[in-house]
Amino acid sequence: MPEGDIVRRTAARLDQALAGRPLTRAELRWPTAAEVDLTGRTVLANVPYGKHLLTRLDDGRTLHTHLRMEGRWSIERTGSREASGRRADVRALLGNEVWTALGKDLGMLDVVPTRDEHSLIGHLGPDVLADDFPQAGLPEALRRWAANGQRPVCEVLLDQRVAAGIGTIYLAESLFTLGVWPWTPAGQVDDPARVLGVARRLMQRSIASAVPGSTGERARGATTLVHGRAGQPCRRCGAPIAVGEAGSAPFTRPVFFCPRCQPDPGTRTPR
Repeated sequence: MPEGDIVRRTAARLDQALAGRPLTRAELRWPTAAEVDLTGRTVLANVPYGKHLLTRLDDGRTLHTHLRMEGRWSIERTGSREASGRRADVRALLGNEVWTALGKDLGMLDVVPTRDEHSLIGHLGPDVLADDFPQAGLPEALRRWAANGQRPVCEVLLDQRVAAGIGTIYLAESLFTLGVWPWTPAGQVDDPARVLGVARRLMQRSIASAVPGSTGERARGATTLVHGRAGQPCRRCGAPIAVGEAGSAPFTRPVFFCPRCQPDPGTRTPR
């Protein structure tokens, strides 16, 4: 699932293509929004929040989308073959005289009054990538973390109600960076603020090093140290990378870690 860094890069590219221009074509191929007409409306901004994207319009409405597992936005020049939208995976099409944005395989889509955005994202914790996260968001995220003290830290990091934007990649990479066993009870982690800070910095690095191109592009030179590397040697110590699970079936998520660099403090066998 695309994480906060991908959504932020997506929002920036959509802003470049759509912000400040009236829509000459708008199609929402979604059962609950198929009759909504956004043609003629001007896109004010594309605002990311965690893994959610809010496209705000000048008539006081917001198009809310979520990429989930396979979703992505692509930007094509209006009038080109690619911009026609004649694909079965296109769920939203927003076009102006210059550019057309195609939302493909989107996982969520809603149109709500902008004043009601809270009904869609109000349950989420602070956005880890928000500009004011260190000052305003972090204290609230730590309060929510403390309320989940008995849960494994890997599950707390994935819980968007604690802090929004972190997924399996930055869960794995941040805990590896700090040598934390993923199933350590969250209340026993020495410095939760540091864990969240590392995840934030890793995502910021991804955003800063992004290669221009499609909104789903990976960062230039992006290299994961543990995520997706099960069985391969740890880049730090050479031990085979292991993979366990966070959560309960049927909602389990993979958790990659190095058993040597991130040892179980209770010497229990990793799951």
